[in-house]
Amino acid sequence: MDEDGKITDGEESHEPTIEHKPFSKDRLVLYHWTQSFSSQKVRLVINEKGLLCEERDVSLPLTEHKEPWFMRLNLGEEVPIFIHGDTIVSDYNQIIDYIETNFIGDTVAQLIPDEGTPMYARVQQYRELLDGLPMDAYTHGCILHPELTTDSMIPKYATAEIRRHLANAASELMKLDHEEPQLSEPYLSKQKKLMAKILDHDNVNYLKKILGELAMVLDQVEAELEKRKLEYQGQKCELWLCGPTFTLADICLGATLHRLKFLGLSRKYWEDGSRPNLQSFFERVQKRYAFRKVLGDIHTTLLSAVLPNAFRMVKKKPPSFFGASFLMGSLGGMGYFAYWFLKKKYM
Repeated sequence: MDEDGKITDGEESHEPTIEHKPFSKDRLVLYHWTQSFSSQKVRLVINEKGLLCEERDVSLPLTEHKEPWFMRLNLGEEVPIFIHGDTIVSDYNQIIDYIETNFIGDTVAQLIPDEGTPMYARVQQYRELLDGLPMDAYTHGCILHPELTTDSMIPKYATAEIRRHLANAASELMKLDHEEPQLSEPYLSKQKKLMAKILDHDNVNYLKKILGELAMVLDQVEAELEKRKLEYQGQKCELWLCGPTFTLADICLGATLHRLKFLGLSRKYWEDGSRPNLQSFFERVQKRYAFRKVLGDIHTTLLSAVLPNAFRMVKKKPPSFFGASFLMGSLGGMGYFAYWFLKKKYM
């Protein structure tokens, strides 16, 4: 094992492709959106465990999450939703805990160590730490203030588009109050809160503050990865955040770094050489089969949010401010902005 926690040349073996097999007679179904951050982490868990699960993409740009068939599954209009037989689980953390509790065995990867062990406490600590990062604020802020990013993969047109919607937000709300009486007050209240949240994220001082706090979190992760190297020095094993076993903490960290890379923050936080352990981790985690399958090439992330629905989008009316704002609350609006970008460029 070298100083970065990797098995050295001549010892390294490529991770085999996971053979997904039915775990039980009950069919597994996941309703998700490709670019939803929570959906990505659930899909990574499913694929790391090698479960055979039917995935159904719910297009947020097309507001499919507001259609009656989906609302019958989840009145909260949010993805992901996991179905196992007659059981429906709709909360991100509950889905992961349900999968980990109900799908165990010698041939199924255990991503959360046994409760009461030191590894369990460590995994839970970093799961909570990383899941607690305000990813929506990073996303909105980086879209609205691209000057704080480097090599962002979000098209410049996105910034102008979101600012146009924010400028028209008040009149859009008034129109909805008069023209859409079937909309409930809770729905309108939710949209107002989303608009207010995005406006808060437009505060550049707030963005700089939370990005500074992000740096401290990544410093902690960097130090933890360094501890693993010292702890297992001289042993032939591949090291991850909490030990030699790949866990849920690594899924959370890998997905987080992938999103930060997409937003144009990787050079600021690890590609400048300031956090070599983090950089080594990101390089290794991207090579895992589950990560390649779920997240794909970082440079095609934007297109992957749009292409599956491109032809359907052209035929439909572009989403309203509220469809866009809900979409951004789940991801930050990647697919929505990509749609407008491609529509402007190619259609």
